[in-house]
This record gives sequence, C-alpha cells and structure tokens, in this order.
Amino acid sequence: MLAVIEQLLVLQDRDRRLLRVRAELAAIGPQRQAMQARSAGAAAAHEQARQRTLQLESRRKELELEIEAQQKMIERYTGQQMQTRKNEEYQALTKEIEHCRAAITRIEDQQLELMEQAEAAHRGLAVAAAELKHAQTLVEDELAQLAASEANLRRELAELETDRTALATAVDEPVRHRYERILKSRGDKVVVGIEHGVCGGCHMKIPAQVVVQCRAQQELVNCPNCGRLLYYARDMDLTVAS
Repeated sequence: MLAVIEQLLVLQDRDRRLLRVRAELAAIGPQRQAMQARSAGAAAAHEQARQRTLQLESRRKELELEIEAQQKMIERYTGQQMQTRKNEEYQALTKEIEHCRAAITRIEDQQLELMEQAEAAHRGLAVAAAELKHAQTLVEDELAQLAASEANLRRELAELETDRTALATAVDEPVRHRYERILKSRGDKVVVGIEHGVCGGCHMKIPAQVVVQCRAQQELVNCPNCGRLLYYARDMDLTVAS
C-alpha cells in the first residue's frame, strides 16, 4: 500500500470520528430541550391540578356565602312576619321563606357534589405533585449526565481537531487538496478499497486497467465513476462478482 494512502486512511479515520463527535454534540441541544420539556410538562400538569383545587375551594366559599345570604333573608322575612297583621302579607312572606329554604337545599346539594369534586381534585393534585417530583429528579440526573457527556465530547473534539491538523499537515499539499475536494463533495468516504472489482464508495464496476493501476501501487488512482481515491490491500478480493 502506498505510504500516502496509509496517511490518508488515518486522516479519513479522524475525519469520520470528527463527524461523529460533531453530530453527537449537535444532538445535545435538542436532547436537553426534550428533557426540559418533560419537566415543564409535569410542572404544567401540577399547576393545572393546583388551579383546579383553588377553583373548587373558591366555589365552596361562594356557596357558603350564598347560604348565609339566604339565611339572612329568612331571618328578615321571619321578622317581617312577626310585625305584620295582614294575612296576605304573612302568606307572601311565608312563600318567600319557602323559596329561600328551597334555594338552600339546592345549594347544599351543590356543596355535596362540590365536596366529591374537591376530594378527586386533591387526589389528582397529590398524583401530579408526585409525578412532578419524579420528573424533576429524573431530568436533573439526565441533564447532569448530558452535561458530562457534552464535556467529554468537547474534549474529544479538541483532541481530534489537533490530531487532524497534524495529520493533514504531514500530507503533501497537492494530495491534501485533492483529498479535501473529494471530502467536500463525497462525504467521509474519500479513500476506498476495491472489492469484487467494484468501487467501495459508489459500488460501480472498475475497468480492468484501473484495477491494474491500483494494484501496481505506483500512484494515486481515482475511481473513474465517482472520483474517490482507490487503494488495494492484499486481503481484498479483486474478482468481479458474477
């Protein structure tokens, strides 16, 4: 194998590792946002449950005030009955008192229903609080692990970039430019082997003359189909697949 091919294969390995590390780093932000969204979702559910209990408590107090108002009206009508001497007025006041008592009965029915709703709401709030605590603990742990992973990836990235710079500098400039052009247009498969008579990059058949050139290991050879750099290793099968 040509020495320059060996250099380029090592450089290509660093480029692939750099791509992997950069992709993993790029995924950190969305992962962090997804974790925070889970915690925010649990917090929103807890707040909704809390607001529900507050609304029911507010309604309970309103009903109590409504009963008090009806009771005061009964007291007032009763007092007026004691003062009137007219039967018609007395009967009219009696009807008003009955209306007030009927209203109190309806309100008390509402109170019973409200009590059931309040009990269910408090149970829901307890569940939401437990789920929020669990979500916050879980997300805190996940965020800590993610931060540690990010720090490791950034260290690895810095090391790879330094290593890559040194490796690239060691390659002759014309060859390096040739490699960089293919890297830019073809991705991380720049230097590829010949397997069964086809290019390891585009998987197109290689002409016999090009295969012979590659085996001679005298110069850099490009795939006539995709332009990638070809190499030959003794353990490769150069027979064209039937």
